[in-house]
Amino acid sequence: MAYEQQTETPDNTAVRTALWRAMHLRVDPPPHVVEDEIGLRLAAPGDDWRDRPDMDPQATSGFRAAIVARARFVEDLIAEQADRGVTQYVILGAGLDTFAQRRPEVASRLQIFEIDQPGTQAWKRHRLVELGYGVPDWLHLVPVDFEAGAAWPEQLSAVGFDPGRPAVVVSTGVTMYLTKDATAATLRRIAALAPGSTLAMTFLLPAELVDDSDRRGLRASQDGARASGTPFISFYTPQEMLALGREAGFKDTRHVAGTSLAERYFAGRTDGLRPSSGENFLLATT
Repeated sequence: MAYEQQTETPDNTAVRTALWRAMHLRVDPPPHVVEDEIGLRLAAPGDDWRDRPDMDPQATSGFRAAIVARARFVEDLIAEQADRGVTQYVILGAGLDTFAQRRPEVASRLQIFEIDQPGTQAWKRHRLVELGYGVPDWLHLVPVDFEAGAAWPEQLSAVGFDPGRPAVVVSTGVTMYLTKDATAATLRRIAALAPGSTLAMTFLLPAELVDDSDRRGLRASQDGARASGTPFISFYTPQEMLALGREAGFKDTRHVAGTSLAERYFAGRTDGLRPSSGENFLLATT
């Protein structure tokens, strides 16, 4: 198969996200918003990983907090939906997601479908086996070549996804890399899923809607993404993203501001740790 000829490594963004989750445990005092060092084990970045410029404990604290806040929001949503009887969970652009390994008491009640580029999926499967986690029957690593225009809903069905039953679909840290037309097409596909399905999708705000104190960090993120060959190309106002969701056919659309996650998960902290502004959620149901 063509993907076997690709370099089997996760992309830089997936690794950075995993390392920030691990840094949260290393440098931030309890209570921890998410406890995840499995992503660090998967990435195996070397002993000097904490010396990377993008791991600077002070300079990147807002990004680190935002990453663990969005992970916690998603995991709370999944647990809630599982308790309501939803049994299918789809992760678009899964990267080094470790929910299946860290929360088996919830995950094993679901059929989890992790979608990502073929090279990343081949690498992750190898690492899960190598580290002893394995790939249980309820975890499906679905390789999809997005660049070639592959239709992921069809590939999901081929590995056991039931389009006639509700699902939770999550896409975090993806929309900024896609054209707005590509995101609109993704929204239409998800809106066509069974009634009772839920989407949680992050999007980046335009710079003028980001807090003044966070704009320098946003520019640095943009510069880093461009330098690594994956530039940010799409930003959305909340109203624009809500309109896209409605136009796609969702029955209900809600905007979840990043500031609300700060209030939910960081209230009462005395260390000053707070998520940077700029990333919000679209929460939509069919």
